[in-house]
Amino acid sequence: MNVRKIVGLLALALLIFFVVTRPDAAANSLQNIGGILSDIANSVADFFTALV
Repeated sequence: MNVRKIVGLLALALLIFFVVTRPDAAANSLQNIGGILSDIANSVADFFTALV
């Protein structure tokens, strides 16, 4: 197995463990990540709107 596959499986196992043991914290983390991605998308859209 290559290192990339092993790291991916470990990350998936950690994610599943986190969701099972602390579902509220996992949901909050996902909500925060979604908010950050939304802010980034809005900033990029504002930038391109300002160019026009």
